Formats: sequence, C-alpha cells, structure tokens
Amino acid sequence: MKGKIVLVTGGARSGKSSFAERYVTGLGTKVAYIATAQVLDDEMAQRVSLHRERRPDDWLTYEAPVDVSDALVQAMDNAEAVMVDCLTLYVSNLLLGPGAPDSLEERAAVVQYKVADLLKCAKAGKATVVFVTNEVGQGIVPDNALAREYRDVAGLVNQAVAAVADEVYLVVCGVAVELKKNAIVLN
Repeated sequence: MKGKIVLVTGGARSGKSSFAERYVTGLGTKVAYIATAQVLDDEMAQRVSLHRERRPDDWLTYEAPVDVSDALVQAMDNAEAVMVDCLTLYVSNLLLGPGAPDSLEERAAVVQYKVADLLKCAKAGKATVVFVTNEVGQGIVPDNALAREYRDVAGLVNQAVAAVADEVYLVVCGVAVELKKNAIVLN
C-alpha cells in the first residue's frame, strides 16, 4: 500500500493546523507529528505550547527544525499518518540558519534541494504525509529584500509540494476547500 501526500495551506491563524490535525486524526491510524518551529522567544514558546496542548498524548512527536527528511523517514517507520507543521518555518530555518549560504541563489538552491529530498522521502513511504504551510504571497510586496526572498522561496516550495500532492486544501476562516480536484490544468 502506498501513502499519499496532502498539502494544507492558508494564511496566519486561518485554522490550517487545526484542520490538518483533524484530518490525520480522522484517518484512524497511529499519528506522528514533525514540528519545525524553534522556540527563540516568549511569543513562539506560547504558540508551540498551544500546538502541544491540542495534540493527543498518543501522537509521536519529532522536533526537526532543519533535519525534516530524517525525521520523516523515522516517523513513517512508526506511524501510518505523519503531519509536518510547517513548511514555511522550515524554509525560514534553512534560509537563516547556521551555515546558510551568503547568496540568494545558493540559499534558494539549498531550499529546493532539501524540499526535493523531503518529497522523495514522502513518496517512498507508505504513510499519509500531511504538510502544513503558510500562503505568504497574497499580501503587499514586502519592503525589504529578505522578506521578498522568503516570500518568493516559500511560494516556490508550496508550488513544488502542491504539484506532487494527491490533495491540496486551502483553509480560510477555519473553512477548508479542496483545490486540486477542481484545478484547471493547462498544457
């Protein structure tokens, strides 16, 4: 049996993580959760705490800010459904983390390579993998180069994952809409 890839996207506080949690819970299987957040300040500590409180006690948790592929392989060995929350924090960790290249082109290449590896791992497994991501490109054009770089790279990552995903959901105001089955494909 082959697993599937699901992408859940939406804006900040749209309800995407809650939807993804309900989705994997509804599969009625053993669930693993891969957290990409790093607690670097009090506000992020509070956000992480809220996410932890919502998760059932029997979920396996992997904290992987940059080694998400390794965590995914381990999680798929131990669970039938894996939730990765979230890709945009993962992108941020790769762009700004220790050892990140100096040039924009090199940083983008590193992110593309890491995400391609992550998707290769997800496709090879038998688990359903649900990726959560933020839709960051619908606002105004950011006023600084780093924010524009982040927006652009995150958008490319989201497109890459959506292209291979079996299902893609957009969550707005806590309401999820399945996009891929209604997508128009132009050749």
